[in-house]
Amino acid sequence: MSFTLQQSPFLAPLFGDAEIAGLFSSEADLSAMLRFETALAQGQANHGFISKAAAQEIATKLKTFKPDQAKLSAGVSQDGMIVPALVSQLKAAINQHVHFGATSQDAIDTSLMLRTRQAFQILQHRIDGLIVRLEMLAKSDGKHRLMARTRMQQALPMTVADRLATWRTGISDARAAVEACRFPLQFGGPIGILSEFGDKASGLKSDLALSLELEFKADNWHSSRAPILALGNAASQVTGALGKIGADFCLMAQNEVAEVKFSDAGTSSAMQHKQNPIVAEALVTLARFNATLISGLHHSMVHEQERSGAAWALEWLLLPQIIVAAGAATRQGERLFGSILGMGHP
Repeated sequence: MSFTLQQSPFLAPLFGDAEIAGLFSSEADLSAMLRFETALAQGQANHGFISKAAAQEIATKLKTFKPDQAKLSAGVSQDGMIVPALVSQLKAAINQHVHFGATSQDAIDTSLMLRTRQAFQILQHRIDGLIVRLEMLAKSDGKHRLMARTRMQQALPMTVADRLATWRTGISDARAAVEACRFPLQFGGPIGILSEFGDKASGLKSDLALSLELEFKADNWHSSRAPILALGNAASQVTGALGKIGADFCLMAQNEVAEVKFSDAGTSSAMQHKQNPIVAEALVTLARFNATLISGLHHSMVHEQERSGAAWALEWLLLPQIIVAAGAATRQGERLFGSILGMGHP
């Protein structure tokens, strides 16, 4: 079995998301870092730190640059990250002005922001689709009767529309959390104060953020990781909202309750009569998976002084899995809603 569910040929179809996982591939990461280096050189030329000819050479050659992957891997083992080995290759193959005044964290964090912004755009689009699905269910089955249950016991009668409204609240709140996330440029230089650029530092940083379509933050966030935590929290809120729906669906699908009919059922190897709510169960699993990982992401908030290697690396292990799990949940949520043949009792 592969190390992560996103890589496993057995588990990825249920718990993974190829589209979003692709944004966290080594190829996507490298491409985004090279985009940062191109924009950095062009910005520095505009502010007079390097020549326009050097910036043009960097931009042109980066388009076709192919790194030595074996040396990059060896560099990570040696340096704890890819950038020192990458920059060494870039300077040798392209121009000595590459990466001037920047630090490894600038390239890595900015690459992450570029890619998570794309991932969150995908999440927003899918969540909007789920809300439309709920509206369709409300129109078709909203007046049907259900029994409300509190603490797993029968409470009072309600309608399908009442339960759907609760589901929609959770999804809409998650949508708002995703939309509220910000994707700031990381550009602080070796110790976060951009001393190499003097009184032009802020202008250069602003122009770089504009070029990359990232948010400008006056302060650096090398060791203040609130943007990372916000991304993880929002992704976990997505899985939590859909996990609640999955749990309700499992209970509604019980034979003795029979409050939902669906077409997408799992089978049993031993009991052929069973119709297992596999997709709904997957939503519950993904919610609990992210609820577990998010505590680790909070541990990554503790950076020693101006930069932490340990806390920073912990983010690399956790955040992609959290976001891919959110993607998987939205994908499976669409599948679940699309399988519903009817809810409640007319």
